[in-house]
Amino acid sequence: MKQTEKRSAFAIPGAEQWTVISNRGASYRIMVYKPEVPAPETGFPVIYMLDANSAFGSMAETVRLQTRGPHMLEPAVVVGIGYDTDQPFETNRRFYDYTVYADKTELPNRKDGSEWPTTGGADVFLTFIEEELKPLIEQEISIDRNRQTLFGHSLGGLFTLYTMFTKRQAFQVYAAGSPSIWWKNQFLFPLAERFAKEAKESTAEPMQTSLLIGIGSEEKAEMVVDAKEMYERLSSSNIPGLQVQYRCFDDEGHLSVLLPYIGLVIRSALAWK
Repeated sequence: MKQTEKRSAFAIPGAEQWTVISNRGASYRIMVYKPEVPAPETGFPVIYMLDANSAFGSMAETVRLQTRGPHMLEPAVVVGIGYDTDQPFETNRRFYDYTVYADKTELPNRKDGSEWPTTGGADVFLTFIEEELKPLIEQEISIDRNRQTLFGHSLGGLFTLYTMFTKRQAFQVYAAGSPSIWWKNQFLFPLAERFAKEAKESTAEPMQTSLLIGIGSEEKAEMVVDAKEMYERLSSSNIPGLQVQYRCFDDEGHLSVLLPYIGLVIRSALAWK
């Protein structure tokens, strides 16, 4: 065997990494996958994913693979929102960006006895996505604004549900994986009730939206119970224009569920028209 001396870092074809500083001075590592084919007249569908440091590669490569071959899905853009770290997660930043404020009396004690990180930045983070990041992406790539997906896992799943309940028009497909519904004494349940009530009382044309909740069967029991209950509450509420799906993946834990869930998210996102 002959080993060459030429070595280089692995890169996903069609993917780039940007450093973006928000108007409030927060730094983000934005990872963008763009298909190699020309955009359709309406623009590419797009998947915005949270915790990009952990799973952008898996998402981008899966999109790239499944948009090839005789039974291919249509090409799509993937935008990963990450942080300036080479670790899979940036704990303090995600606890701020993905959560509403919670007093320590509204949270369980941490296993190691440490204090919870600063919380409460969800609305600021959503404003960054809507008013800064989306326009930046659309300057570079033709995007179909009627086919936008938000994908988040764990605390990211919490943020995904919160976004749908408070600003439904921001995305058409919401994918909440292993959502941290336990946060702030399960505040999402009453928020979901208000969301359903307002949607049914609205006289406007119903907004067409899809929600996919995923969970691993081997996750903490309360996580599985909460995810199933959220699905049942929303699906039984008959909210105009909302399609709700639920999938429990056998033999998968809180992290291992990411890979099978990503495939389902992509199929659901690209089936939405």
